[in-house]
Amino acid sequence: MDHPARLAFVAAHTRLLPVPHAPELSLHVADEATVLWQKTEDELGAIGLAPPFWAFAWAGGQALARHVLDNPALVAGHHVLDFASGSGLVAIAAAKAGAARVEAADIDGFALAAMDLNARANNVRIAPVGTDQIGTDRGWHTVLAGDICYERNLAERVMTWLAGLAARGAIVLIGDPGRSYLPTQRLTHLATYQVPVTRELEDRDIKATGVWRLDP
Repeated sequence: MDHPARLAFVAAHTRLLPVPHAPELSLHVADEATVLWQKTEDELGAIGLAPPFWAFAWAGGQALARHVLDNPALVAGHHVLDFASGSGLVAIAAAKAGAARVEAADIDGFALAAMDLNARANNVRIAPVGTDQIGTDRGWHTVLAGDICYERNLAERVMTWLAGLAARGAIVLIGDPGRSYLPTQRLTHLATYQVPVTRELEDRDIKATGVWRLDP
C-alpha cells in the first residue's frame, strides 16, 4: 500500500483529539485498538500487520512530550530524533519547543502516515524516517524515546545503541511508565507525571510515568 492510501485510511478511522497530558497538541487517535487492527485486515486485505501503536497517545510519549514542552532548552535549536515515534507525538512536541530539525523514526508505514497527518494538524514540520535507526548516528543533539522497554531483546538493543549516543555527547531522554525492562540503574530520574491513558492500553486510567536521562 502506498503512502496516500495509508493517509486516507488513518484519516478515515481516527478522530483528531487533544492529547490528555499535553492538550496544546492534538493527535488522530482510535477508540479501540482491536477494532482498528481488524479493519486494517478486512479493508486492506493485509494479514500479519503490527498492532496500531500509532493510533494512541502512550503514557511514555505523553510524559516525554510534556517534559519537552515544559523544558524547551532540551531541544531548542537542536537536531532531534524521536525514536519509535508512532503517532509522532514527541517529535511534534520537540518541533513546538523550537527544535531546528526533527526526525521521527518508525518502521510501520501506517505510523509514517499518522505522523504526517498529526504534524499538519499541529502546524509543525517533522521528517518521517521509515528505516530502522538502531546502530546509526546522524549527529543528533537530542534523542527522545518513549515506551521502548516492553520487550527484553528490543530494550537491550536500543539501550546499547542509545548509550553510545550518550557517550559521544547526545542528550538521551526516555519516557516510561515502569515497563518490565526499563534499566533504571543506568538512568537518572528527571520527573514523574500522572498521565491519563486508555484501558485499551493500560491496566489503569492514570499511569505514573517517569522521564529519565540516559547517562554515558
